[in-house]
Amino acid sequence: MVSRVRVWLNRTYAENVFFMDQLRRNPSDRAVEIHATHGDADSPVLAAADTADLEPEGLSPAAYVEYALDQCARRGIDVFVPRLHQAAIVAHRADFAAAGTALLAPPPEAVAVFHDKVIAYEAVQAIGAPVPPWWRVRTADELVAAVEELEAGGHKACFKPASGAGGVGFRVITRAPFSLMHLNGFPSPYVQLDLVVETLRQADEPVDWLVMPRLEQPEVSVDCLTGPDNRVRLAIGRTKNGRRRGFTLQEQWLEPAKRIAEGFGLHYLSNIQFRMFGEQPVLMDVNTRPAGGLHQLSLCGVNAPWAAVQLALGEDPGEIVPPFLGQDYTVVSGPRPVRPVSLPQQRVEETETLLPAVPAQADSVQDQDQPQAQVQASAAAVLPL
Repeated sequence: MVSRVRVWLNRTYAENVFFMDQLRRNPSDRAVEIHATHGDADSPVLAAADTADLEPEGLSPAAYVEYALDQCARRGIDVFVPRLHQAAIVAHRADFAAAGTALLAPPPEAVAVFHDKVIAYEAVQAIGAPVPPWWRVRTADELVAAVEELEAGGHKACFKPASGAGGVGFRVITRAPFSLMHLNGFPSPYVQLDLVVETLRQADEPVDWLVMPRLEQPEVSVDCLTGPDNRVRLAIGRTKNGRRRGFTLQEQWLEPAKRIAEGFGLHYLSNIQFRMFGEQPVLMDVNTRPAGGLHQLSLCGVNAPWAAVQLALGEDPGEIVPPFLGQDYTVVSGPRPVRPVSLPQQRVEETETLLPAVPAQADSVQDQDQPQAQVQASAAAVLPL
């Protein structure tokens, strides 16, 4: 009899309820039990899991590793999918292996390269993958110099933190003066250069920003599944152009993504994002974790989360070719269950707060790569894989 697989997702995005759904609907019908932890008692991943704990707040990365090792030992975790403190966790892969837990995450060297976007761009450029021009900026004068050079080339300048994820801190520079126009309608990502410069000059410490041209659509996120042997088993591009979403297997997107995934050993699931700079696709970002929208590949007949768990368990699924590409789609908002009662936040010295599971719902809801926005795949939605 094939034993059940115990998988743990720590403090992850809300839309990874669909990652969990796909693990349960794996093609082999192998039993999967899912453990989830989060700092927010109202996270839907806690309600969707079979067992769940509230995570203690205030742990250092080293203390969190000890917490994670204890969770794996007590919960009998076979595969751990870390998001929070990924870098610290993968540095202790041998300790988790000794506890009987496989980490579904790249090695520490790969995580380190892509933690800093400037280091990442330099490394990616060195292996011949396309990147846009960029400037590392820490002061107001450096910002102005970078913006002026970009504008002289006919480009809009934007900036984002050199280290960050999910679009947090992304802004587009404008020279239009602040006016009532900027207070009408919804907030936009545009910020006035003079206000940014003034803020930087008054700041107590330097920033660490990446300044680059604003890249154009389409945006293509290539989801890759790479084995510990550095060979890509699966690569599918998810396209985004305004509201319209779709899929692609065109080599202009897949070839550089595979080169990056294999060249840097992005083992298991990674997401490599491109946009257009003129007529050329260039790298926008690399995520060393499963993308929030990974489950959308089910519209192509692919169950990527389960294939990744197989790899982590040493069961090579082989090369995965999508049997078809799903039709274009969009995303709309929808509900997802949370726990009936929000429990008090766990203190660091407390060892465990067990949350009994609430059965996962059959409706297919997802959120964007930002955990706060919940959306649902349209029409064909998520196939029962």
